[in-house]
Amino acid sequence: MIIVIDYDAGNTANVLRALNKIGVEAKLSDQAQDILAADGLILPGVGAYRSAMAQLEQRSLLAPLKEAVQAGKPLLGICLGMQLLTDFGLENGETQGLGLIPGVCRKIPDQEGLPVPHMGWNNLTVRKSSALTEDLAGETVYFVHSYFTDVDSKYIDVTADYGLDLPAMIHKDHVFGCQFHPEKSGQVGLGILEKFKEYVYENSTRH
Repeated sequence: MIIVIDYDAGNTANVLRALNKIGVEAKLSDQAQDILAADGLILPGVGAYRSAMAQLEQRSLLAPLKEAVQAGKPLLGICLGMQLLTDFGLENGETQGLGLIPGVCRKIPDQEGLPVPHMGWNNLTVRKSSALTEDLAGETVYFVHSYFTDVDSKYIDVTADYGLDLPAMIHKDHVFGCQFHPEKSGQVGLGILEKFKEYVYENSTRH
C-alpha cells in the first residue's frame, strides 16, 4: 500500500487518480499508523512552505513521517512536497523543513521575460540517473511554482531551464522529489509514478 499523506495541501485527488490509473493500491491518510505501515509514501502539495509545515505539525505527522523514512520506506515529494524535503524554506520568513535532503527552498529570482511563478510545460535535462529518471531526457512536464530547492548538485537528478537550471527532480537514498506535477504531465508523469511504484515494491518485503 502506498499512502498519500493528507495534510490539506491540495491536489491529492489528482495524485490518487493517477495512481489508480497505473494500478497502484493507494490511500489518502493523516494517520500515523497508516504512514508507519505503508510500503511507500507520497507527499503532495500546492501552497506555501510555512503553512504546509504548520499543517504537518498540527496533525502530528512530522514524527511518523521521519520515522517511516528512517525505517527505509521510500518517499516521493511532489511540488511543494519536494520543497518540504529541504532543511528550511524562505517563503514568508524562515521555516524549518523536514531535513531529509540538505538544502534551502528559495524564491526563483526575477528575470526579464521569465515570469514567476514558473508555470507551464518545460523540457527536462537528465543530469544523473536515478530509479525514476529512465527515458526522461528531453521530455516535457508541467510545472507551477515560485520557489525552488537550492541543493547540492549531488542530489540533483534532473533540471529544467528557466533562466537558471531549476532542480526538477532530486533524491537522496530512498527519498525522491519532483518539482513538477507528474499527475498533470500525461504519460511521462504516469511513467514516473510507475517507476516509483516499482521502486517501492522492489524495496519492500510486502508485495
